[in-house]
Amino acid sequence: MKTLRPAFTLIEILISVLILSTSIVYILKIYGQNHEQIVYITQRNAHALEDSLFLSKDVLHYHKEEKSAYDLIEREMKIDDFESRKILKNIKRTIFIPEPITLAPEEEGDESPAATINEIKLKGDYASTYFRFELQSF
Repeated sequence: MKTLRPAFTLIEILISVLILSTSIVYILKIYGQNHEQIVYITQRNAHALEDSLFLSKDVLHYHKEEKSAYDLIEREMKIDDFESRKILKNIKRTIFIPEPITLAPEEEGDESPAATINEIKLKGDYASTYFRFELQSF
């Protein structure tokens, strides 16, 4: 007589389905978090490219002012296209310029370079901080 192989019981099947569904939910949660981080990094990189429009030497004159990218680059570039002007005028940042830091040689006979460091803080959707270094003597 043939012996029958024992089959899975209903409880064993339900437990295996529960384990599988829990692991799938956990994997989807990790995917969702990674997706949010990827979107954030992508948008931040796009804003970093826009920030480069605000890093001209003239930016040091605008402390606690909201300026558009067009306001800062209009003296350096002639922009005839109205659509480009509109896009540049919509890119706005509030500019904060703290007091500059001056680095000077410690001793009078020291031949180390003297420098001024200006911090540029751009506030907007994604706040950023940049530094401008200027050597006075070398």
